[in-house]
Amino acid sequence: MKGFNDVLMAEYGRCPPGCSACEEACGRRAGDGKARIQPVSVPEVNFYGVARCIQCSMPACALVCPTKAITRSNGVVRIAEERCVGCALCTLACPYAGIFYDPGSKKAYKCEMCDQEIDCVEACEHGILSLGQSRLIRQHLGEDLLAPGVPLCQGCSMELSVRLAMRVFGRETLIFTGPGCVAPAIAAVYQGGFLHVPTFVCCMTNMPAIMTGVKRHFRNVGKDVTCVGFAGDGMTADIGFQSLSGAAERGENLIYICLDNEAYMNTGIQRSGTTPLFSWTSTTPIGEKGRGKQREPKNVPLLMAFHGVPYVATATVAFPEDYVQKLLKAKAVKDGMAYVHVLTPCPTGWRTSASQAIELSKLAVETGYFPLWEAENGKFNFTYRAKELRPLKEFTGLTGRFAHLTQKELKVLTKVMRSRLRLIEHLVEGGKTIEEN
Repeated sequence: MKGFNDVLMAEYGRCPPGCSACEEACGRRAGDGKARIQPVSVPEVNFYGVARCIQCSMPACALVCPTKAITRSNGVVRIAEERCVGCALCTLACPYAGIFYDPGSKKAYKCEMCDQEIDCVEACEHGILSLGQSRLIRQHLGEDLLAPGVPLCQGCSMELSVRLAMRVFGRETLIFTGPGCVAPAIAAVYQGGFLHVPTFVCCMTNMPAIMTGVKRHFRNVGKDVTCVGFAGDGMTADIGFQSLSGAAERGENLIYICLDNEAYMNTGIQRSGTTPLFSWTSTTPIGEKGRGKQREPKNVPLLMAFHGVPYVATATVAFPEDYVQKLLKAKAVKDGMAYVHVLTPCPTGWRTSASQAIELSKLAVETGYFPLWEAENGKFNFTYRAKELRPLKEFTGLTGRFAHLTQKELKVLTKVMRSRLRLIEHLVEGGKTIEEN
């Protein structure tokens, strides 16, 4: 992925009359002759430019789409062609004329950024088209509050997860954590601390309870502080779940971020409640009798959504704009808990290359292993949908923890993950709330 914060920009009204180089390049790239960028010519007022999608942060086209075929993630607004019914409402809603309708196929189509391999930019000899920084990232990311050189394993995506989060939350934040991989990265009391905001190190069993006490103290003295907790999956799904569940049920105004690497990686790669079916860990070995973990993982974000908290979301750093947008929504919650569940591949425990964390995170989403969704006040919504799910083997095949899988086991695992995905699809269907379903 090149430059996650890129958008296609054009200098307004500077195109020379009669030029269609970008349109032709786009049509060739698309392979179907339908250019996703089109010249605009108004000679009466001497205006010549281009119409293209500007990847709105809150796209009007998605709001009016009756089938939820239009979604936005990683800075790109996409159309799931199989769900488009050709109503063309999106073309009417777009204020920038950046979405088009094909009468032949009766489908809408638009620029989806070609994964940042933009032929139209190269084809523009006049330097009018360029890739620029996303407005969402530019507007909402503050200073970097995490020091360099944190003591995490090489290639661990937890560092980027915390670093991005802190650039959203800012200095007026109190951070809480507990035993696990993330603790030495953000607290490191013995070294003076890597995170440049007040940090509290709790036990595995009581972080939400301590956060509650601190939040209530400041509320009692008339101060509204942002309390953010970072915890691993063992602390969230297992040892500390009672405290988390209690805080959610009480409606405590906290932000809880689970950095899920799917095992107790800090203490020897033991299985946790979120360890996937058939996965190798040090306590679910592979041998004559053992075939990895024999239980399905807890669906912790869904459990939190059914607590009735105002905001729950899943995220990965492979889709950083989606992650930032969800952190902003979590920060805005004032009437209860916000819970964000972030998949953080572990090169050590997953037995992968240190360079594969982002690729694995992206494949987890595109294979349906880890769908990106959110629940706002009980209303579920996908924030990214792949046009077509890729085979799960593309994800599992990159990790040593699944290297032992037989075709039968892979088929069972695929069935389990698809079943979990269909459950979210059911909740999203029709924009219904939990109560309506």
